[in-house]
Amino acid sequence: MNKNRIFDLQDYGYHDAGSDHGDLIPVRIIELHRERYKVICPFGERPATPTGTFYHETASREDFPAVGDFVLIHYNEQGESGIVQVLPRQSKFSRTDFSGRGSYAKTVYEQVVATNFDYVFIMVSLNRDFSPNRISRYLTASWQSGGMPIVALTKADLLDDFSDALEMTTEVAKFVPVVVISTVTGCGIEKLDEYLKPGKAVVFLGSSGVGKSSLLNYLAKRNVMQTSKVRESDNRGRHTTTHRQTSVERTMYSAPAAYTTSASVGSMHSTVIAGPMK
Repeated sequence: MNKNRIFDLQDYGYHDAGSDHGDLIPVRIIELHRERYKVICPFGERPATPTGTFYHETASREDFPAVGDFVLIHYNEQGESGIVQVLPRQSKFSRTDFSGRGSYAKTVYEQVVATNFDYVFIMVSLNRDFSPNRISRYLTASWQSGGMPIVALTKADLLDDFSDALEMTTEVAKFVPVVVISTVTGCGIEKLDEYLKPGKAVVFLGSSGVGKSSLLNYLAKRNVMQTSKVRESDNRGRHTTTHRQTSVERTMYSAPAAYTTSASVGSMHSTVIAGPMK
């Protein structure tokens, strides 16, 4: 395929560059809107949709492409490319999807919301919403996903002394890195640098209002995600980031881009960033 390549997919986490896929090319899903996708490929961003054969041969909903998946496509320079195959996933977050109405005849599906991430940033705010039990649940979900958890205690600017919360967190999160950060002052964010490397992907996992979108905006030096204030009554936020759409954004680093997505996993809300952030 004689075309000018502008992206190296290895910068977006693809580690199977030596494989021969014939006329098919590997790409990464960066956006999902209903059953239409946007992918990042060596030639830029392109629209894509599963082929008729893919629909016919795919047995279950969880086998359909999700944000973060690497897939093989028939590349179409003039229009939508055809998604032919989903490559094996290294990690994933999924949620239960109940099909049907009422209390009977429901079918339970697994809905995959994010895949192929390396790290899970468990984000917990240092306000009245702080909960070691919640951190423990997030740790369990993180290990089950296949990603490596890192606990980020956010909004450090709200407290003069967070030593008690830090001690409780390290007691729960044994052998897991714990960092204290603030997107207002920039405190501690440099400690995340070692995880934001080319070819690595990160999931932000936490309740609404803990600062997932704020951290992403801070890293990108622009408003990639909409944010909202937390409620004064309980320090909980509204789930502002509800779309399944992702966006490729230039960052402050010397890297091509990062992609983002947001989704709910049970009572947890996750945001994914990928592509080289460093």
